[in-house]
Parts: sequence; C-alpha cells; structure tokens
Amino acid sequence: MTEHTVKSFDDELTHLSNTISRMGGLAEAQLAGALQALANRDSDLAVRIAASDAQVDVLEQDVQHFTVRLLALRQPVAADLRHIVAALKIASELERIADYAANVAKRSLVLNQQPAVKPVGAVINLGRLVQTILKDIMDAYVEQDVAKAIGVWNRDEEVDDLYTGLFRELITYMMEDPRTITACTHLMFMAKNIERIGDHATNIAETLHFLVVGTPLKGARPKGPSVEAQ
Repeated sequence: MTEHTVKSFDDELTHLSNTISRMGGLAEAQLAGALQALANRDSDLAVRIAASDAQVDVLEQDVQHFTVRLLALRQPVAADLRHIVAALKIASELERIADYAANVAKRSLVLNQQPAVKPVGAVINLGRLVQTILKDIMDAYVEQDVAKAIGVWNRDEEVDDLYTGLFRELITYMMEDPRTITACTHLMFMAKNIERIGDHATNIAETLHFLVVGTPLKGARPKGPSVEAQ
C-alpha cells in the first residue's frame, strides 16, 4: 500500500511538471507567433495568437487546482514541497508571459493599419533575444539545470540594455518624423511587453534555483538602466 502511494505521488509530481512544460511550450509558441505576425504584417496570424492565450489560462487554472489538491492530500515537505510551490509560481509567470505575447499580437493588428516604419526590426531583434531566453529557462526547468537558470538570470541585463537603446531609437525616430508617432508609440508598448517577458523568465530562473538548490539566488539581479527613471 505504501509503495503504491509513493508511486502515485511520483506520478502526480510528473504530471505537474509536464503541465508546466506544456504551458512553457505554448507561451514560447505565442511569442514566436507574435513576432512572426509583426515581421510579416500578418493580421490573420495576430488574431490567432491573441485568441490562443486562453489555452494558457486554462492550464494555469489546472495547475492551481492540482497543487491545492496535492498540498491537502499529500502534505509534502522539503524537496516535494518546493516542487509543488515552484510549479504554482512558474505557472503564474508563464500566464503573464502569454498575456504579454498576446498584447504584442493585438498591437500588431493596429500597427498594420499604419505605414511600415524602420524600428520594427529592432523590436523583432529584442523579441528574438527574449525568445531565446524563454526557451533556455524552460529547457532548464525540464533538465533541472541550475547553471542554465543562472545563465538566464544573468542575461536580464542584456535585455534591459537592448530595450533602453530601442526606446531611445524610437524617441529619436518620432522627433525626426512626427508622422511616425502613432506607429512608434505602439512599438514602444510592444517593446515594453517583450522586456517584461524577459523579467518573468528571470523570475522563473530564480524560482528554479530555489527548487533545485533550496536557497535563493544570492546578490542583486543584474539590471540595466531604466529608461522610465531617466
């Protein structure tokens, strides 16, 4: 009976991890699709990406219900407790990532009504960087790879620096050609959404470190200068 109970608990933890991995895969696909829609001015794809956000919301609710059930029935301790709590936190981060990706897709619909502007390429470059970081942290979660998680954590500053440069580029572009103000304003919001995805990926890295090691990451998170504070 004891052996059956332990095996059942192992299966439940595996199911929880698999659900988180599925959420991560959907969030990655949403970001990739949003960037593709932006690059190709593809309004049909943007609509599909915005609508697919509901899938991630449903999975987050599943994780919430499942973790509450595990906490109540299994009363886990130590590593098992960290596993469950980490899954709950990571699910929340992934839900926010999917929301931001959907926002990028929605704004691309409006942007497509404007003439094309050059800084779109810089926003896509920022998105590609964050897309890589998101993939790396989800790989790190599957592999329980602390070193890879720390690598993601350290790249947050790289995202901040690229975002700051992009923000300044957009300001300059609008000043030089006021006709681009509407398009560039939407690009600013899109860039901020993408930068926030990077922040949430970094949050996942911190949670993963605690999950595997049992202690928080030491030191202040590497951050570039904030354009909002300047």
